Amino acid sequence: MRWKSGRRSSNVEDRRGESPGYSAAGAAPLVLRFLPALIRTKIGRTVLIVGVVVIFGGRMLGVDVLSLFMGGAGGGATQPTRQLSEQEQQMAEFVSVVLADTEDTWHGIFRQQGKAYREPTLVLFTGRVNSACGMATAAVGPFYCPGDQQLYIDLSFFHDLKVRHGAPGDFAQAYVIAHEVGHHVQTLLGISQQVQSVGRGKSKAQVNALSVRQELQADCFAGLWAHAANIDRKLLDPGDLEEALQAATAIGDDRLQQEAGRQVVPDSFTHGTSAQRVKWFKAGFESGDIAACDTFSGKIP
Repeated sequence: MRWKSGRRSSNVEDRRGESPGYSAAGAAPLVLRFLPALIRTKIGRTVLIVGVVVIFGGRMLGVDVLSLFMGGAGGGATQPTRQLSEQEQQMAEFVSVVLADTEDTWHGIFRQQGKAYREPTLVLFTGRVNSACGMATAAVGPFYCPGDQQLYIDLSFFHDLKVRHGAPGDFAQAYVIAHEVGHHVQTLLGISQQVQSVGRGKSKAQVNALSVRQELQADCFAGLWAHAANIDRKLLDPGDLEEALQAATAIGDDRLQQEAGRQVVPDSFTHGTSAQRVKWFKAGFESGDIAACDTFSGKIP
C-alpha cells in the first residue's frame, strides 16, 4: 500500500504506553448514587463538606485533588509509563494515513447523498482501555463504541493477524481499520440503532443473525473505501486486494471456531463465515456503490 505520502488524520488519540485513568465524569454517577445517604447522616454531611472544601481549596492552589483521588488525571487523561519505539511511532503514522483516507472517501459518499460526514476518533491503546462502552482489554480485538463514536485498536492485534491467523500485510491491517470505520458509518446513518431496536426481545440466535448482517455490511463498507483508495487515489499495490481477502477469510466465524478446536455452530456466528466476509468486501470493492452493501434484504448466501 502506497501510504507514506498520504495525508495524516488529526483524529488519532495515542494512548499507547499509558495506563487507563478514571475521570471525574466517570465517577459522577457513583457519587450521585450515594449522595442522598450521605446527606441523611451527620457523619456523611461532615465528610461531604470536608470533601468539597478540600477539592475547591486544592483548585484555588492549582492542585487537582479530585484527579489524584481518582487514580489519574481529570477529564479521562492517562499517565504515560514508557517511550514509544520508532516502529510503534511508524505504526501510528500508518493508522493515521488510513484513517485520513477513509475520511476522504466517506466525506465524498455522504456529500453525494446530501449529508455531512462526521469524522470519528481512533484511539490507540495498549493492554486495556476505558471507553463509553466500558473497560475493554486487547483480547476483544479492535472495536467501535457508538457511545462516544470512537474506534479502539491495540496494534498488537496486527501481530496476531499476521502470526496467529496467517494474514500479513499492511492492506490487511488497513481493511481492519476500514471495517471499524464502517460501524461508525452505520451509526451515522441510523443503521446500528435500527438493528438494536429490531433485536429487542428476540432470541440469542436471532440477535446473532442480525449481528452477522451488520458486520457483513461493515465489510462491504470497507470494500467501498478500498475501491476509492484504488481508483481515485491509486494507493493499492499489486497483491493488496489479496491481503484484504486473506484477512477477511482468516477472521470468519467458522474459521475461528475451527482453529479453536470447537464445533462450528452457525447460530453462534456474530460476524459471518469466511466466504461471506470475502463476498461482501468484494461487493463493495468491485461496485464502489453504497447501494451494493444492503446486507439486510433477503437471504445472506
